[in-house]
Amino acid sequence: MTDHLLPFRVAVTGGTAGLGLSLVRELLARGAHVAFVARHRDVVERTMIDFPTARGIVGDVSRKEDIHPIAIQVLGALGGLDVLINNASSLGPVPLRPLADTACEDVELALATNLLGPFRLTKALLGALAASARAGRTPVVVNISSDAAVNAYENWGAYGASKAALLHLTRIWDAELTDEGIHVVSVDPGDMDTALHALAVPDADRSALKRPETAAREIAELLTRLTFRQTNPVLEEIAS
Repeated sequence: MTDHLLPFRVAVTGGTAGLGLSLVRELLARGAHVAFVARHRDVVERTMIDFPTARGIVGDVSRKEDIHPIAIQVLGALGGLDVLINNASSLGPVPLRPLADTACEDVELALATNLLGPFRLTKALLGALAASARAGRTPVVVNISSDAAVNAYENWGAYGASKAALLHLTRIWDAELTDEGIHVVSVDPGDMDTALHALAVPDADRSALKRPETAAREIAELLTRLTFRQTNPVLEEIAS
């Protein structure tokens, strides 16, 4: 089995920071064709300077009106799609606070980014993923999860609830799409030294946190196993 994802075509949301940026770097190094999505044009353009073979797309997955333009640009850039990584995430309220003190708008943002965004984008790209399967490839959708999806952590209510919903959505998508040759998996990369984690836990010991490059390598290795596997994979999660 080769380490390379060539010629697999991969889209990564939240691709200019943290795990997303590390995934762009890792996947390009393994020979994949990569498009990445992020909200801020200036950051997207800077990232494209660093990775000129990647295609940067400006868009916000939490906004319904951005989804189809994102999908069209992904397909235009890559000529199809084999792997979608729904990585963009929102904590909800910052700093984190109890549910009783959480504004409805903060819950809405967490759900829009962490649940509805992956649902809408997967749905918009489903035809391309099905075409990949018909061409004999093994298309995969990776939804980035968290241990907060299964554990009830105080003050993480908006984030945890949205990630729990995404985890179950992932399992349903996988059950429904396996016969079409499309696999949908959930990956918990663990607690990482990222800007998002620093917002959530500003006093954390960064030296004790996982490096996003390590998580990106683990996810790339998982993709290599899934995309070269001839039989249907089971839902696989990377433990923290």
